[in-house]
Amino acid sequence: MAKALLGYVGGSDPRLLAEMRRLQQRVQDLESELVRIQAENDALAAAASHESLLESIDAHQAEPALT
Repeated sequence: MAKALLGYVGGSDPRLLAEMRRLQQRVQDLESELVRIQAENDALAAAASHESLLESIDAHQAEPALT
């Protein structure tokens, strides 16, 4: 079974191993970029929410603080 998974009896092809390492590194790079973009998106969404909250306050309708 293991021989069938490797493809032949001689062991793994060094080119195949190098390609597999390259692809694994690419996946790690993409995962870290995804985490960074999600964090940036969360920050932008929070800023937009805060800005819309400030816009929803109508200063003309607010009561005076101390008169």
